[in-house]
Amino acid sequence: MGRLVHFEIHVDDMERAKKFYGEVFGWKFEDWSEFAGMPYMGAVTGDENEPGINGALMQRQSAPPEQNQPMNGYTCTMAVEDYDVTEAKITENGGTVALPKYALPGMAWQGYYLDTEGNVFGIHQPDENAK
Repeated sequence: MGRLVHFEIHVDDMERAKKFYGEVFGWKFEDWSEFAGMPYMGAVTGDENEPGINGALMQRQSAPPEQNQPMNGYTCTMAVEDYDVTEAKITENGGTVALPKYALPGMAWQGYYLDTEGNVFGIHQPDENAK
């Protein structure tokens, strides 16, 4: 099986990105630059006993994609306990709304944002009363 086991977020400013993801989602970081041969920070996204995967912040290797273009890659979505509180943390820490909160009826609240590096990501709060 081809189970997803790792992700990489390409960043221009490593310290700014670490602050954003640390403040918004509580991620912890480990310096793996020696292994990667470039600025590369391992991202620990949660407790090993919970579902999910860890990943990394990777130094961007070329110009970022143009804004307002279709996605060419993957979008990561993070599970959150409180959508509105998380959205406030995102905007307080320099993120912006890409696609506002909307209901997945009977399932969850979903929305998409741009991080401080211009990358799109989603947040998802399960809620069977969403409509």
